[in-house]
Amino acid sequence: MPLPDKSRLFIRSRVIQSIREFFISRGYLEVETPVVIPAPAPEANIDAIAASGRFLQTSPELCMKRLLAMGYSSIFQICKCFRNAERGDKHLPEFTMLEWYQADADYIYLMDECEAMIKHVTSALDKGQLFFQGKGIDISGTWERITVRDAFLKYTGSSPEKAIEAGSFDEIMVTEIEPSLDMGRPVFLYDYPASQAALSRTKKDDPGVAERFELYMGGLELANAFSELIDVAEQKKRFLEELHSRAEKGKTIYPFPDKFINDLEFMPPSAGIAFGIDRFIMLLTDSPSIDDVVAFTPEGL
Repeated sequence: MPLPDKSRLFIRSRVIQSIREFFISRGYLEVETPVVIPAPAPEANIDAIAASGRFLQTSPELCMKRLLAMGYSSIFQICKCFRNAERGDKHLPEFTMLEWYQADADYIYLMDECEAMIKHVTSALDKGQLFFQGKGIDISGTWERITVRDAFLKYTGSSPEKAIEAGSFDEIMVTEIEPSLDMGRPVFLYDYPASQAALSRTKKDDPGVAERFELYMGGLELANAFSELIDVAEQKKRFLEELHSRAEKGKTIYPFPDKFINDLEFMPPSAGIAFGIDRFIMLLTDSPSIDDVVAFTPEGL
């Protein structure tokens, strides 16, 4: 197997060091939570890998939220996550996730903090402007923020509600919205329809919309963030719906995460974000494939 360009692993190391510097300088506590867990978050479209009667984590989300419920108010983690049958130029079944949570904050706060974190890392690498696959990405100044509704109207001439009704929301997002986003600067796509809320809360003044955003840079989806849902009954209802959807699709039915649900009532209003380290390093090294920025691929072992 060909070895990766040595410079990429050195950059990878510096990026991870810079991320730690950023969060520690802001008073965050770095935490480690178990990788092998009894019950992943029930999500219809994310498949966990079984491990001796338990599961490899698809994300550290549930354990980190339980830490918030214990009173740890500013936490971050850089860890391995695992998802079955995910393989491609942008996907690995084992990948590196940065996840952080801030109590008494919302998704707007996290947009600002995410932008500050990326600018901190690029500054540490002396990268004022990024170039990815032949196109420049200007990270200075104000980054674009566009709602999902406005993106649908701007790029498809239709509404997200009509796409949901037709069962084509995800397809349109991937085939029409994402390729149309500005490649020349980072874009926050925010305010998702409530049916796409995942683990986020809906807006008080517009319950049809969830306080969720995703960050795109150079055509890569880098982050997914929420104002976190802390309504126990609503969270339990959504999990049961996801498990039902998995059953209808003939997928593995995960055990219900009872301990998480029990702890959720003690979790303060918070915001949380999952950020793909491997894709970020693809961007910083102008690498077309995620294979180029890891020490080994699954096939190379």
